[in-house]
Amino acid sequence: MIKEILGIKKGMTRIYDEQGNITPVTLIQAGPCPVVSIKTKENDGYNAVQIGFGECKEKNANKPLAGIFKKSNIKPHRWLRECRVEKVDGMQIGQEIKLDIFAKGDILDVSGFTKGKGFAGVIKR
Repeated sequence: MIKEILGIKKGMTRIYDEQGNITPVTLIQAGPCPVVSIKTKENDGYNAVQIGFGECKEKNANKPLAGIFKKSNIKPHRWLRECRVEKVDGMQIGQEIKLDIFAKGDILDVSGFTKGKGFAGVIKR
């Protein structure tokens, strides 16, 4: 089963514990992520699942991505990522992956990327 999901940062906030200590937290809008394609060891040499996130208009999707989504009969999404899995049994194209794949207390490995702003000069930095 897949244990990965895509999301975007929505902002920051804080939570208080029983002693009144403040802990900063990041708010992430995650999922649902539809399965766009399934790669199997027999056909591709490895097991993987491609998932999409963030629906976009058809006119905003480039032609290669639009072709992938059209083949799967899924609305175009802004991001498409491939996640390696041990087994692809039970996975179907169009199946939505939601946050319920995680349980309370699971340790998550989160990675992200920043928007490049280019060289901004001395004053802005």
